[in-house]
Amino acid sequence: MDYRTRLKDIREDRDFTQSEIGKIIHKSQQGYNHIEMGRAELKIDDLIALCKFYDLSADYLIGLTNTPRTLKD
Repeated sequence: MDYRTRLKDIREDRDFTQSEIGKIIHKSQQGYNHIEMGRAELKIDDLIALCKFYDLSADYLIGLTNTPRTLKD
């Protein structure tokens, strides 16, 4: 699975807006939208922040595994 699709699916499943997630990684709604739409790359610092926020492993967020694991696993 493409990591952009995974990020969007997780965000929507947890009922967050792009604006709310953008604030987590210090971007505007439009800046975060560009990540989900493939017009901007996800920076490693942003990935780390999203892993902590969602309590999910980076492997899951970027689509290397389909098994969601928390950071404690």
